[in-house]
Amino acid sequence: MRRIFIVTALFLPVLVLSSCVYTPKSLYSWGGRTNGTSMYEEYAYRHYKTQSAESLCSLLVTYESMINTPGGERMVPPPGICAEYGYMLLDPETVRVFAETATDRQKSMIVRTDYAEYGVELLQREIEYYPEARKFIEPIIKRIKHQD
Repeated sequence: MRRIFIVTALFLPVLVLSSCVYTPKSLYSWGGRTNGTSMYEEYAYRHYKTQSAESLCSLLVTYESMINTPGGERMVPPPGICAEYGYMLLDPETVRVFAETATDRQKSMIVRTDYAEYGVELLQREIEYYPEARKFIEPIIKRIKHQD
């Protein structure tokens, strides 16, 4: 009995301390962190607050980065990112503002120039990654294809 008590007393602190070291990896990456917020949070907030052309360009580049270099355990973009980005690319005004305002560096980060087609592909990718989004995304795709 005494031996069990000694073994438990020796290994219990090791077990407790080792559990504190492990930090679970997030399922998704929302971009690098600055000041406690993710890139996505920072640029999305800035854009929706200011509605400036510069903030729009920064947000689009952030979306592109999140989609092309996903992180987290699942290694796919976070839920809603493909849909939001795709929907923004379907807006001719967004495309016009990006074409007129984006820096050369920002333009080089978004290599696709067929924005409407890319937007539809991103909406379809959202369904591929998150099948539960199908009932929300498919009507949008049908409406877009019906306009063509």
